[in-house]
Amino acid sequence: MKIRRWVSKLLLLSFFLASPLSLAQTITPLQTSVCAEADRVALLGFKARILKDTTDILSSWIGKDCCGGDWEGVQCNPATGRVTDLVLQGPARDSGIYMKGTLSPSLGSLAFLEVMVISGMKHIAGPIPESFSTLTHLTQLVLEDNSLEGNIPPGLGRLPLLNILSLNGNHLRGQIPPSLGNFKKLQQLSLARNLLSGPIPTTFQNFLSLQSLDLSFNLLSGLIPDILGHFQNLTFIDLSNNQLSGLLPPSLFSLVKLQDLSLDHNQLTGRIPSQIAGLKSLTHLSLSSNRLTGQIPASISSLQNLWYLNLSRNGLSDPLPAIQGRGLPSLLSIDLSYNHLSLGTVPGWIKDRQLSDVHLAGCKLEGNLPKFTRPDSLSSLDLSDNFLVDGIAGFFTNMSNLQKLKLSNNQLKIDLFDIKLPDGISSIEIQSNQLSGFLSRILNNRTSSFLEVLDVSGNQISGTMPEFIEGLSLKVLNIGSNKITGQFPGSISNLKELERMDISRNQITGTIPTTLGLLSNLQWLDLSINRLTGKIPTSLLGIANLRHANFRANRLCGEIPQGKPYNIFPAGAYAHNLCLCGKPLPLCRTKK
Repeated sequence: MKIRRWVSKLLLLSFFLASPLSLAQTITPLQTSVCAEADRVALLGFKARILKDTTDILSSWIGKDCCGGDWEGVQCNPATGRVTDLVLQGPARDSGIYMKGTLSPSLGSLAFLEVMVISGMKHIAGPIPESFSTLTHLTQLVLEDNSLEGNIPPGLGRLPLLNILSLNGNHLRGQIPPSLGNFKKLQQLSLARNLLSGPIPTTFQNFLSLQSLDLSFNLLSGLIPDILGHFQNLTFIDLSNNQLSGLLPPSLFSLVKLQDLSLDHNQLTGRIPSQIAGLKSLTHLSLSSNRLTGQIPASISSLQNLWYLNLSRNGLSDPLPAIQGRGLPSLLSIDLSYNHLSLGTVPGWIKDRQLSDVHLAGCKLEGNLPKFTRPDSLSSLDLSDNFLVDGIAGFFTNMSNLQKLKLSNNQLKIDLFDIKLPDGISSIEIQSNQLSGFLSRILNNRTSSFLEVLDVSGNQISGTMPEFIEGLSLKVLNIGSNKITGQFPGSISNLKELERMDISRNQITGTIPTTLGLLSNLQWLDLSINRLTGKIPTSLLGIANLRHANFRANRLCGEIPQGKPYNIFPAGAYAHNLCLCGKPLPLCRTKK
């Protein structure tokens, strides 16, 4: 066997030695062209404008061959050696990884570039270079989540092959250039989270291939143009958080492929038209925080795929449509809060469904808390700002998946001893009711590590502040305006994630624990109107992110910590104490 293999190799070698042309033809397809010098210079021009790179991507840009695979984020055409793709992406959530500098006009010299993605770099500032308008082979231009400034260059409208343009998350100003309407092949346009103003250009009527349009979180004004109804391939529209006004254009409801429509937080008026039934593919509808009036049309029940419905904070009025058994079969989340609705009780078509989110705040609900047929499906429940009085004792039975609860501003009366909250709950807001009992019924050694928000302010809770165990994840703790007594426990330092704390308007005594200064994430602190004594500890100077503090109306004495922000807070934050002194109050007479 070994002899046969040796003979085979010898014959093969003899064949190649006898046929040098064949050998060259065999090897040539494996060779690639070296990076074009003009492209290498253009890329190094970009690198030169980046003053700091904690991503460490550009450290790989060395040597003469930018197409050899060693230059991170750079791809080339192997046959020509010309750069076709430049993809530099930073992590969105890690603030320590970024590039700082500006975009170099030299990138406009990458004549064969098809894809440019420079996103998530956070600190790349300055304008978008006009030279980018010469990149006529470009199909994708993505410059998201940077700090780019100035206007959108009108010359970008001269890119004939562009199908994706995304400039989300920058500081771009001015109006959207009408020249962008020249894009015949554009499928996705995203200009969200900028400072763009003026109207939506009517030249957008040329976007016959458009599938996704996101202009949210800008300062756009005027009407929603009727031309949107011409884009029959649209599946996604987000114009939320602008200053758009006028009526909902009728043509909008002829988009049979549209799945996601968000027009919330604008100034839209008029009624929700019955033609909304034409959005047969719609899964997500948000019209909240506008000025819509009239009744919710009964035709909305024919939306077979709709799972998210948010019509909150408008002027919608009674009666609600009578949704029959087969109406809205996919519904999972509903928010009708803060309209002009007087529901009295939760309608059966909401109460008897398997829903994950039910938000009916400010809907004039009365009597007992509702009994949901499928409480185990609920994840978020908001029944705040109503007139509910009872039914809380066994209310949470079988709500095993509940994560967020809001029952604030009702007239619920119960002892905390009789409440058994779900184990995995992360947010509890039951402020401004008539709850009594001890806080230790909620905060104890069995408290879930999932709990991040606890607001039980404005009740009649008594007893002392409990000891805080390690491992809690509380970010917001508001127990203000109760009848809590006793001392401020030093174990407060165990709440390492705490960002907001309010224990005001109680009867808490003793000194402020020095361990409070260990809460490095704290931004809001209110200890006002208690019976605290002693000094304000200088250890509080260790709370670097504090934006608000109030020590008013206690029995504190001594020098206010002389460092920012304590010495620049308003004097009212220290008023009505025994003998506090030092900036912003008058200077102390002696150190003693």
